[in-house]
Amino acid sequence: MPKPSVLVAEELSPAGLALLEGDFEVRHANGADRSELLPALEDVDALIVRSATQVDAEALAAAPRLKVVARAGVGLDNVDVDAATKAGVLVVNAPTSNIISAAEQAINLLLATSRNTAPAHNALINGEWKRSKYTGVEVYDKTVGVVGLGRIGQLVAQRLAAFGTHIVAYDPYVQPSRAAQIGVEMVSLDELLRRSDYITIHLPKNKDTLGLIGDEALSKVKPGVRVINAARGGILNEDALYRAIKEGRVAGAGIDVWASEPCTDSPLFEFGDNVVVAPHLGASTAEAQEKAGTQVVRSVKLALSGEFVPDAVNVQGGAVAEDVKPGLPLTEKLGRIFTSLARGVADRIDIEVRGEIAAHDVKVLELAALKGVFGDVVEETVTFVNAPLLAKERGVEVNLVTSDDNSDWRNLITVRGLMPDGQRVSVSGTLTGPRHHEKLVEINGYSMEIPVSEHMAFLSYHDRPGIVGKVGALLGEAQVNIAGMQVSRDTEGGTALITLTVDSEVPSPILEEISTEIQASQTRQVNLED
Repeated sequence: MPKPSVLVAEELSPAGLALLEGDFEVRHANGADRSELLPALEDVDALIVRSATQVDAEALAAAPRLKVVARAGVGLDNVDVDAATKAGVLVVNAPTSNIISAAEQAINLLLATSRNTAPAHNALINGEWKRSKYTGVEVYDKTVGVVGLGRIGQLVAQRLAAFGTHIVAYDPYVQPSRAAQIGVEMVSLDELLRRSDYITIHLPKNKDTLGLIGDEALSKVKPGVRVINAARGGILNEDALYRAIKEGRVAGAGIDVWASEPCTDSPLFEFGDNVVVAPHLGASTAEAQEKAGTQVVRSVKLALSGEFVPDAVNVQGGAVAEDVKPGLPLTEKLGRIFTSLARGVADRIDIEVRGEIAAHDVKVLELAALKGVFGDVVEETVTFVNAPLLAKERGVEVNLVTSDDNSDWRNLITVRGLMPDGQRVSVSGTLTGPRHHEKLVEINGYSMEIPVSEHMAFLSYHDRPGIVGKVGALLGEAQVNIAGMQVSRDTEGGTALITLTVDSEVPSPILEEISTEIQASQTRQVNLED
């Protein structure tokens, strides 16, 4: 088999490139040059970019084999995530690669503004010794307001606590109990503005946060406050900050990010003694660049092997708990068995997760089930990304049901569907033992316990003697070896179900002959080979 091909369109860390070697055919192109990029995308499986390559609808259309776009960094302004989702292409980034570097840059700017480091440096190298002019302030015993208590905001808060500061934070999506665990007091934005000696911004940039710290907010600040922005340009209104410094309401600022980048001219540059500026250096450390490269390469490897990628931005669910991961392949197989039994598109599909596993976030199991449900019935490649879209386009209502109550099995996963004609179809499985053996334990209400196999067949018929022997004989004559067989029935003499696992696919003529011989009411075969 040829190796999957990965196009590296921008500079990648040596450690990241080293992880690609051996497993993939690595190609290179200048992602900023469209005339070079588009032809290079024609037959690649993965694309790795930084910030200069525009991955838009045109680029995606030029890459029919593309399965994953990986951004070796955090921001995704240059990737059309919606277009990628529609194309079933996974989009991943390296969300934790620069969080330490970004947190340290915020603290660096905060300390630099406190001690006038930049202007004192400039004065000294110009031959001026101005100790009295550049007297600073201590950070100790000051109140620091952290606007946005996500991963970076928490790192900043934890580090500043060591300076003997009091930390208050504003973040409507963080519970006070979680903040209290790291010694942070949650307050309203207005209270944070009123109380803080320092304000450091750590929010994502979106329609709700754009311009959040503007004229109105800066009119409420404590006189002499210093403002730090090492998050995203535009959250802090630079013109409003200029006015606040000019009027003496804000004592100083440390700015690493800008509303428009690159920024080489700003009114804020006027305040050389009050404002420390940098050209977006938050992630510019050797360590962050190496982590960005290695993290996205690991995500590419997961994506091209068909596994769930926790860092995918266009897949619902987020990080997957270790106890949930073994259920992913089982759930996808249950979805494929469901489709084979249903032979049509359901009006509604319920994915039920019961037992100990339900204590975790199991949203990803819903995606795995849908990936299996549609994998064998649509022409396009079905992924964790586009599976929900395929369901929506076909008008399928999808529900995830969880419960920690399950008396029969430690964990139980069921794919249950309601068909347009009112028929109900269900298939359930579980994982057993330390090696997580996959077992099928229920089909349409019939109980069983049989290993999930690459080749399975299901035969429904009127319960009567001699059927098992006939099925075994016909398969034996066809040189199809039976690995396992289990008979389930609703009542004696009622309807019975034979579940077969076999070593090879049963030829269609043989399956039809068996069906005729035993007068089967329903015959289905499932081949779960990749």
